Amino acid sequence: MMLLPGLLLLLWGEPGRCLEENGGFTFDGDIRHFAAATNTVYVATEERLYQLSHDLTLVQSLTQRGVLTGKDQRSFTRVAETEERNATLRVNILLPLVKDQSLISCGVIECGYCEMLDLKNISNVRYKEHITVGSPWTSSASVGFLVDVEQKQTETFILSANQQYQPKKSRCILESDAVNLHNTNDDQKGFIFSLNDDYTGSSIKRINGKAEFVDGFQIDLNIYIFSNLPSSDKNNKVRLIWLVGKNKKKDTLSSLRGATLRLSGGGDGSRLLASARVPGGEPVLWSGVFSVDGGPSNTELLLFDISPDLSGEADVDPDFCSVCPPVKERKTPKTLKPEAVLFRQNYMTSVLAVRQKAWMVFFIGTGDGQLIKFAVDKNYQTTCPRVLYRADGDRQVFSKMLLDQVDLKHVYLPLQNQMKRVPVSKCSSYTSVQDCWSAQDPYCVWCGSRRSCTFEDDCQDSDWISIPEDSQPKMVSYKVAKDGTGQITLDIQTHLTAGQEAQSNFACQFSISSSELCRPQSTRPQFPKCSCVLLNSALPAEGLPVTVKLRLGTTELRDQLKLSNCSDIKGPPTSVLCRQCFEAGCGWSKNVCSWAKGGVEDDKVCQMMESGTNFFKPEIFSITPSVVSFYGRNHAVLSGSNLSDVTRVRIQADMDCTPQESPVWNNVGVNLTFHIPSTDNKGTVQVCALLPDGSCHGNAKITYRSSPTCTNIVPGCSWISGKREVTLMGSHLEFGEGVMHSHDLQEVRIPRNRNYQNLTYDTPAADKKVSSSTLFLKVANETLACSTIKYYPDPEFTSFTSTRTGDDVRVTIQKKADKLEMGMAELSVWGVEEGKQYPCIMEAKESSNETDFFICEIRQTPNAKFQHLKIQYGDQTVTLNVRSPLLLYLLLALLLIPGIVVAVWIFYRSQQKKLTAKMNKRMEDLELDIRNDIRQGFVDLQTEKADLMESVGAIPFLDYKHFASRIFFPESESLMALCIKDIGQDAVKVQLDECCQSLSRLLQDQLFLTSMVHALEEQKSFTIKDKCALASLLTVALHNNLSYLTEVMKTLLRALTQQNSNTQPKLLLRRTESTVEKLLTNWMSICLYGFLRESVGQHLFLMVSALTQQTAKGPVDCVTEKALYTLSEDWLLWQAQDFISLKLKVLFAVGSDGEVSEPLEVTALSCDSVEQVKEKILSTFKAKFGFPYNTHLRDVCIEYENNGSFAALEEVDASSEVIGEVTMLNTLKHYKVPDGATIKVLSKKGHPPLSQQGSLKDDENFSGKYFHLIDPDVDEDHRKNPERKKLKLKEVHLTKLLSTKVAVHSFVENLFRSIWGMPQSKAPQTVKYFFDFLHTQADNMKITDPDVLHIWKTNSLPLRFWVNILKNPQFVFDMEKTPQLDSCLTVIAQAFMDSFSLSETQLGKHAPTNKLLYAKDIPKFKQEVKAYYKQIKDQAPITESEFKEFLQDVSKKHENEFNESAALRELYKFIQRYFTEIKDKLDQVGAPTELTEQLHHVKNSFDGLKSCSWN
Repeated sequence: MMLLPGLLLLLWGEPGRCLEENGGFTFDGDIRHFAAATNTVYVATEERLYQLSHDLTLVQSLTQRGVLTGKDQRSFTRVAETEERNATLRVNILLPLVKDQSLISCGVIECGYCEMLDLKNISNVRYKEHITVGSPWTSSASVGFLVDVEQKQTETFILSANQQYQPKKSRCILESDAVNLHNTNDDQKGFIFSLNDDYTGSSIKRINGKAEFVDGFQIDLNIYIFSNLPSSDKNNKVRLIWLVGKNKKKDTLSSLRGATLRLSGGGDGSRLLASARVPGGEPVLWSGVFSVDGGPSNTELLLFDISPDLSGEADVDPDFCSVCPPVKERKTPKTLKPEAVLFRQNYMTSVLAVRQKAWMVFFIGTGDGQLIKFAVDKNYQTTCPRVLYRADGDRQVFSKMLLDQVDLKHVYLPLQNQMKRVPVSKCSSYTSVQDCWSAQDPYCVWCGSRRSCTFEDDCQDSDWISIPEDSQPKMVSYKVAKDGTGQITLDIQTHLTAGQEAQSNFACQFSISSSELCRPQSTRPQFPKCSCVLLNSALPAEGLPVTVKLRLGTTELRDQLKLSNCSDIKGPPTSVLCRQCFEAGCGWSKNVCSWAKGGVEDDKVCQMMESGTNFFKPEIFSITPSVVSFYGRNHAVLSGSNLSDVTRVRIQADMDCTPQESPVWNNVGVNLTFHIPSTDNKGTVQVCALLPDGSCHGNAKITYRSSPTCTNIVPGCSWISGKREVTLMGSHLEFGEGVMHSHDLQEVRIPRNRNYQNLTYDTPAADKKVSSSTLFLKVANETLACSTIKYYPDPEFTSFTSTRTGDDVRVTIQKKADKLEMGMAELSVWGVEEGKQYPCIMEAKESSNETDFFICEIRQTPNAKFQHLKIQYGDQTVTLNVRSPLLLYLLLALLLIPGIVVAVWIFYRSQQKKLTAKMNKRMEDLELDIRNDIRQGFVDLQTEKADLMESVGAIPFLDYKHFASRIFFPESESLMALCIKDIGQDAVKVQLDECCQSLSRLLQDQLFLTSMVHALEEQKSFTIKDKCALASLLTVALHNNLSYLTEVMKTLLRALTQQNSNTQPKLLLRRTESTVEKLLTNWMSICLYGFLRESVGQHLFLMVSALTQQTAKGPVDCVTEKALYTLSEDWLLWQAQDFISLKLKVLFAVGSDGEVSEPLEVTALSCDSVEQVKEKILSTFKAKFGFPYNTHLRDVCIEYENNGSFAALEEVDASSEVIGEVTMLNTLKHYKVPDGATIKVLSKKGHPPLSQQGSLKDDENFSGKYFHLIDPDVDEDHRKNPERKKLKLKEVHLTKLLSTKVAVHSFVENLFRSIWGMPQSKAPQTVKYFFDFLHTQADNMKITDPDVLHIWKTNSLPLRFWVNILKNPQFVFDMEKTPQLDSCLTVIAQAFMDSFSLSETQLGKHAPTNKLLYAKDIPKFKQEVKAYYKQIKDQAPITESEFKEFLQDVSKKHENEFNESAALRELYKFIQRYFTEIKDKLDQVGAPTELTEQLHHVKNSFDGLKSCSWN
């Protein structure tokens, strides 16, 4: 049984190359045919057949390679990839027959061959036969498709239309006919694949010449076949054949009628390249890509009405016949002319047409790998073409494209050996209702409930608006009419399609600043129009500004109009006056502006009029360069005449409705400089010179091509000093303007020369630390990653020899072998004698072992010997000298040295023996100590238990305002105190004074607030600390309106992403260097506080408690704060001496008469200092009773009971050990305190201690005067303390890190999973909302790299919020953070962030221990993080209304907890300091004058109102 799967695996072979992340699949060979049926795509390549799911995930693949065996080699059997084969099936017909669940695959091995495969499992071959169906040639202009013929029951046949060939010799049975019908099953007459019908065959033949078939399809019973009929005079006819699928095959084929398709201008040389039917009813519309001149470049997309004309006589066509030779008179077929020229674009290769509502949508494939989309309305007006996909190289799009039948939202785009699945629209990239409408995309609607641009079926209700059924220039237009009574009516027309809910909630509002505008109306306006009858029939001469607000459902539209008296718009009839007339809503009639009724209503008439200004008409002679990549080109030069008045250069593609304009400079009248802008579309564009009056003159062309790509670099390395000539290889390299290296991005190397395939330049120098450098090509404003080059040390030339050969001198140069592979052409050599230089011509290069030899000749020279040689490579020059005889004397002297060394060694050996015995004893002792340390570490590790407490009682959470203020102001206690209300004020709503109220109102204006932030950030004196303070003060001031704060933050983030988009998007939000980044930190903290307390807080506190307890198990050095049990190697107390654990009975003095409490058992260590013992006593007291001891640590003293009397325990006393000038702190071991000893705790205030001593840590030089467990760096006599003599190795104690990790690991895991866990499979609303916002930003910026989004999410949530909490538990709990705890939390926080990292870190023995500790856990955590991010992405979106409600609840819950007034006063300090800059910024952004006035009012209020005190 195990043999069968293995055999199948060999037969079917490797399934395919790769499934791509961006919705595509790469095959092992070029695509020959492909087809789609229901939810599956079938692709035939040169040597394989693939079965893919509709999203292009591989299901299976089948090899087409095999062997022909049997008599006449008529049996084809597939073989494994590794076996020999003698035949390959090349597929010409691939047709899914859904009703039979079969896939028909026909083609050529040597002769024709057909198979019927299982539609759901192509490896299941149901039937096979050596028979010709379709073209008998592997490459020909032939088509095949399924047709239904109505008989007693509907029968399905294969219609094959084949290009005819007359081979000289062939042993195959060939079809010479043009059109045939083949059976599809054995129940049909003549059996499967047969041509026969009633035992006779019938077909359609080409009467004279050949036919090249392009496409064919069936609508109802009518069959359409398209072909090119070439002739000897290079003319070509494009023919359409109509057939009717009725009765027998013979009847179907003899129903032949036809038509000739002709271009509007005649076009005898035109050819049909690709075709697509337009779905829909009558008339039958069809689109074809035509070559205008018969070549591949000059192409047009034409629309024809091909409704079949069945009125004429059948089978009388002059080019095709069913009954041949013809017995009837041939008649000239009718000629069809195009309804419209839809699109012009060079190198179109394929077309797909789709109906979407009232629109036709066309998808165009091109020869340079583009997918272009545009829509056409019922009047055949086209929208702006948009590039949906652009291949990196110039891979041609296959002649056929298909729509994904599962979701109807993706196009299958075949490119050479790739299949892409491209979305039909990018609706989500349009962020406003205006953008969504302006896209003129029939697929997109503006969904009011989601406030986003989506597909219609993604909008959950009918509250949506979209483009109208015909092409319109504006979303809202208006007209002003005046009747005979002088009454003026303003008519508003919306050019929209709307859902039922949006239509039923249609309203209009007209307003002006001073008074009412319209007369009251009794009826509601009816979508799509509304009108306003003006109360006042007199309009002011300067015009009347009117604001129009329209509501459709929940969507509001706003427009600003300026009404003018149409009769007052007078003057000579120029284009300027004409446009002014239309902009006022008036009409244009007989070159005069009039009221709107009557006259021309389309402002296109203005374009045909003179501007009324006199300029010399410019002419364009040339543009340099005129061929560029689609990234454009900087500093192009346009040459011509009369260019002095040219202000801009307009670049417009054929039929493009959004031309680009580029400013000009260096204009000297006969030439000027301008930038050629980038474009989405490859191809040729028109260029004209723009004058100030808007007219454009001249006609030149620029061709956009693909961007440069690199495939290789020769040589692949450079010497470190640089200036080595290297050549990049690839394609389109003529567009590379410069080369940059990653180690020196500031320097742009200008190419020496460049062409399509090669670019040569000199490498820059590099630092000695640089081993490799990434190359970047500079193309216009883009920097493209290209290749990598290695850097090696400069070549080392060691010596040379010269010998005379006739009149010449032969020079051999020796060089150390290296990896540079230096060539002869890279060296220039001269012989130098008496100041003269003689060129040495390179002859050969040889290599031997570790030396390279360069051989050159100095021709016709009198000198036989040269004393010097000058060698030049790159820009380095090396001088070699002839070796001196002194070297021989030096060599002899060196030979004497070994004798001297031997004599010294004999003497040394005798002394060594004496020391050996002494050293052996010392080493044995040392080894025994190290063995004991290692064994103890191993025992600790194996016996370590996670026995730390699971329950900690009540968790000391800080209240919200103290938590928030510590996040807002971590480094400013003064601001923290200022912005928090005192206890008792929380419930009181303090009324703001007048100046603060006016500032608060001003901050509620988003334009002002964002302008203010940008103005402040542009100032060099505005530091990062100021930015953080500004963000936090704004957070406090706007805390009661979190919805508004969120909108402001999103606006600032959008600006930040745009600012970073052209450099390194992965660095976004990585640090806190801007106001909005700190604002995001605060916002996350506010919105996630509830989740922190409810889901994460307990796990965080348990982990912190576990770390504290684990640290307390071992020694902690009181001076350096290092601990034996820690997670950080830097804080590991590896020098600690031996210690034991002690159980102490602690009595607390109560009252003043010497009474004591019940004993409390406290665990301490023999090496603990007196201060540490006090801390452990008070900590145990708090854990036992749930409240702290009533005396502060510094006011507590302890005494030890010894033989019935109490002795004071002091940190330092007369018995303390002193080394040099440094005193050791006393420990329990120093006082010889035994296990079970009694300790009494007294208060210094109530019970004067036996000895008075303050805290030593108050001493500024504490660490310099005292030591605890780590000996000071001074010499001492180890005989006094033999334990110090032991050698301590840090590496021996590294197991303590691991035992600490084991002890707390379960707490760490629980904490991590509480953070990225998904209760009820839902992330917190805040996280989902913000991640969706990041997705939208990435779409807007056309960022498709998933790594960028992952990094943005990680920078904004884990890095910005959770790491801050993990490292600072004192922000959340009422606790102190010790240095030991801080070091452990740092390691855990690093592991947490590593779990979110995308890079795979290779760890070796030299890797830092904090990385090694969690190395095995990180991969598991990374999988959990990926699942977490995926679950969030798959979660249903949070609507704006839901999130707004959540924010309102948060604001309300924490209302009045902050001192808003204090925050506003602090904010005004910034405004006061940068008042002029803020005012200038408002002017710069075109803010309304009301805002500037409000700003002055605020300033006057604060400056003049004494009650607005700063304190």
